[in-house]
Amino acid sequence: MSTEGRPAEPASATNVLESAGFVRLIARADGDGLAASGLLATALADRGTPFQVTVGRTVTERSARARTPTNEGDITVVVGTADTAAETDDIRLAGIDRPSTLEAVDLVRELGATPDPVLALAGVVAGGSDPGAGETEWLLETALDRGLLEQRPGVAVPTADPVDGLAHSTRVRAPWSGDLAATRDALSGAVDDEPDTLDADDHRAIASLVALDAVGAAEATDAAATSIGRLLRPYATPSHAVATLGGLADVLEALARTQPGTGTALAMGHDVRDAALDAWRERGRRAHAALEGASTGRYDGLFVVGIDDGPVEAVAAIAAAYRSPEPVVLTVGNGEAAIATREPDPLGATVEGIARDLEGTEPDADAADADGTDVEYDIGRRRGYLRYDGGVDDSTIIAAARDLL
Repeated sequence: MSTEGRPAEPASATNVLESAGFVRLIARADGDGLAASGLLATALADRGTPFQVTVGRTVTERSARARTPTNEGDITVVVGTADTAAETDDIRLAGIDRPSTLEAVDLVRELGATPDPVLALAGVVAGGSDPGAGETEWLLETALDRGLLEQRPGVAVPTADPVDGLAHSTRVRAPWSGDLAATRDALSGAVDDEPDTLDADDHRAIASLVALDAVGAAEATDAAATSIGRLLRPYATPSHAVATLGGLADVLEALARTQPGTGTALAMGHDVRDAALDAWRERGRRAHAALEGASTGRYDGLFVVGIDDGPVEAVAAIAAAYRSPEPVVLTVGNGEAAIATREPDPLGATVEGIARDLEGTEPDADAADADGTDVEYDIGRRRGYLRYDGGVDDSTIIAAARDLL
């Protein structure tokens, strides 16, 4: 495999991994990070190299784990941003300018292994890119040639039952989202009681109904038309536990933040389908319920969504795709916040800046002996996450975000 035009790190990383006695994989808590770690874990397992996979929700968590002393010959691979000593042999797949999954694909191929193209493409989709675009074209062609993917009419959901899939998907927002009974009623003209009997015309009818409901919803913005397009004409995965490529990306996103152990097992091809889908359903239901009862505010370039309870990152992503009139969404919850954007520009500097501003906030009276607000954050492609202690009100976070955008 040619390495012309690539930085020197992948080759040196290959040498380090080939001689490793044990590998610690520390992954960012999102679908892209989970897919990347799954690709590497599978390659290591095939080589007989012992490994351990953990998932860190914040930069602080990953940095602390990466700094934990190891035995001689052990190697640490960090998927995502982390603060580690520059002189170590740690391998870092930051995944800021391109998905971490693609960095992992390069490394796996350098090791002489063949990456799973379906998992790789799911990681790319979870990271906000389209399958087959740019440098992922060969992955899509490989998957199609091997019969691992088949494009068909319909919608990209994890389950064979489109009602179940659409009701809990975080990749679509319609008036019935999050409500299984309402979704069944909305699709009653196109779906019968036997999902396995659906033909191409049935799938087209379902896709048309979903698109009309998503774009025609009272709160839908112009971005909804583009977002719903990514849900249509899915790549089915006939040999996978999850029904479609887009559905797998949605499940990986859910598991990375709720059940990372199950997510790692799914990424490595283990039989955890039922547990994976249960966790995905619960996260989707909570996200749509939170968005339904959310307060909103619009500023120049920023749309703010306030929720009492729910997965802030999922809510921010759904709002950015379907509900926000501005390109950037800030979702503020109870002690945590998430930021998502439709734009290609990374949000790293913005998230770090908000974290710095919050760290300078005076704590509440009950924490008067503290030096300031305890803040942890994470950065991904087109998204960010913040977790903080008490004493910070929503207006402080909103003001910090507005100043930095």
